[in-house]
Amino acid sequence: MTTLTTFTDLGVLPEIADALAAKGITTPFPIQEMTLSVALMGTDLIGQARTGTGKTLAFGIPVVQRTVAPHDADYADLAAPGKPQALVIAPTRELALQVHGDIVTASANRGTTTINIYGGVPYEPQLDALEKGVDIVVGTPGRLLDLANRGALDLSHVKALVLDEADEMLDLGFLPDVERLLAKTPETRQTMLFSATMPSAIVTLARKHMRHPMNIRAESGEDNQMVPTTAQFVYQAHDLDKPEVVARILQSEDRGRVIIFTRTKRSAQRVADDLQERGFPASPLHGDMAQVAREKAMTRFREGKVLILVATDVAARGIDVQDITHVINYTCPEDDKTYVHRIGRTGRAGATGIAITFVDWADVVRWKTINASLGLPFDEPQETYSTSDHLYHDLGISRDVTGRLVPAPPQEPRQKPAGGGRGGRDGGRDGAREGGRTERPPRSRDRQRTRRRSSESAEGTEGAATSADSSVAVAGAPQGEGDASRPRRRRRRRSGGEGGGESGTGDTATA
Repeated sequence: MTTLTTFTDLGVLPEIADALAAKGITTPFPIQEMTLSVALMGTDLIGQARTGTGKTLAFGIPVVQRTVAPHDADYADLAAPGKPQALVIAPTRELALQVHGDIVTASANRGTTTINIYGGVPYEPQLDALEKGVDIVVGTPGRLLDLANRGALDLSHVKALVLDEADEMLDLGFLPDVERLLAKTPETRQTMLFSATMPSAIVTLARKHMRHPMNIRAESGEDNQMVPTTAQFVYQAHDLDKPEVVARILQSEDRGRVIIFTRTKRSAQRVADDLQERGFPASPLHGDMAQVAREKAMTRFREGKVLILVATDVAARGIDVQDITHVINYTCPEDDKTYVHRIGRTGRAGATGIAITFVDWADVVRWKTINASLGLPFDEPQETYSTSDHLYHDLGISRDVTGRLVPAPPQEPRQKPAGGGRGGRDGGRDGAREGGRTERPPRSRDRQRTRRRSSESAEGTEGAATSADSSVAVAGAPQGEGDASRPRRRRRRRSGGEGGGESGTGDTATA
């Protein structure tokens, strides 16, 4: 059987094949070769292939070719020209940007309009573009559903729908939004689902919303999920020594672009700041950054202005950059699927790459689970420090390198606190011994108070106000008599009654 080796042989329109050739893309990858002949006919399909094997163009080319362009003869026969004919749903903004870029590349000679819709940016440009008319929409579930509910995004004329990285949408909790979006599209649409793994929830989704889909795998079931051209190293490293180890790895032979993955956004920012302080051109990429800052970081990384990207796991799905030579798992991945997606950023499209994973002592059990699931030979990671000989030998690092490219900034001497105390606080405990504390001025306030009984009004007679004092001097004395200026010895409680004489008798007996 003759293997088809060109896009034209697979049925791709010459104008699309020429646009790809202009970017140096001339030979289809296995997943593309197996998918295009089926997808171009409008058949529903489920594509499963390892990450980094060219899945984007496997569905991007059919989407572009099955979209009626303005210069096509049947464009005037469309029920609603200018309404979206194709919808591609991606789990993350970075992935949506990458898919959008590939579709724009493939459709350069077709004249179709493609828009990217995702959150974190103003609504106005997206609303204006939809109002002018678009042919292909690429976006994330949240913003797509928002615009669809507003009535700005009309999905009733969609002929082709793609769910990219469906398992990641499941992990991020987007599946309910995806179901709502699917409900807004025609049932006669073509649906293509692509995923690196196939959890049960994704299988259920496919059975519910797809019509007799064809399952396509780019490798046999026994093949490992990872790209075979990626060399893997697993080290048991101490968290305090990781910055020194990373600094030496970044000075290894043939090091190009590098992605460092961390578990949290705070860790990504901290590691990037530390590398910048050491003189390495690094940039963070995480969810706490504004969308404009994230796009700027990705642009600089693609253009080579920044060669080191420190990212969280969410960004792992959307990074498709050529010439990434090293991937460093600064923290142990949560599971085997995360590990596969992380290291899949290198060794893409037939290139070679190096994946390095750090395992903390607390993550040894987790790593052994990952190792067993993927059948890796790293059940006992080797204890590694920045001075370990095997680190330099494995990764081709010169023994002359240090942990810095620039000298450490001089540290300013600590100034002695003004109070001379250990805590550095003026007037502190030690400062008081040196005279740091000022004496408090003596209190001068009048503590005399005028008290009224709750049953008496503020306008009561002077005799009623002084009846209690009178009762102390003379038991049963009539109200209004007695020395009003005499100080009260003790607090007394009234047992009842208004009369000063009755209470005075009881108070005298207990005084």
